Amino acid sequence: MRRLWARLAREEDGSTLVLTIGFAALALALILAVTAATSMLIERRRLFSVADGAALAAAEAFALEQVRFDGSDAAPELADEAVQQAAAHWASRAGTDLDGVRVDGASADARSATVTVSSAWRPPVVSLFLPDGIRLDVSSTARAVFVD
Repeated sequence: MRRLWARLAREEDGSTLVLTIGFAALALALILAVTAATSMLIERRRLFSVADGAALAAAEAFALEQVRFDGSDAAPELADEAVQQAAAHWASRAGTDLDGVRVDGASADARSATVTVSSAWRPPVVSLFLPDGIRLDVSSTARAVFVD
């Protein structure tokens, strides 16, 4: 038995196969991670497009009665409720190809609207190294402009 162990310790046959299998597993894990990261970046950019559109729609959600004049300048006054409704309506129409799009928050200050939109992201290939999915959220701000 001792001779067998000594002989196996001296021989190098098959050691490259183990190395090849190890490097192939490492390369596969790296490819899956890069694919998932790219997918998440693309999903986040698509979500930013929805948030930008929702913020723009929310910033333009004012009636002519809400425009105040001070001297020579005219400025709209945004209402939080109108901003919330406009953002939710835009996100529901524009985010149909995203998974679970929702408006998490929409608020207005004097002349701008800030909208936070989120959606669920799942990796294209499920593996042991990656989570099942996460929730992405982005915020966008748009300013209301009134040209008289």
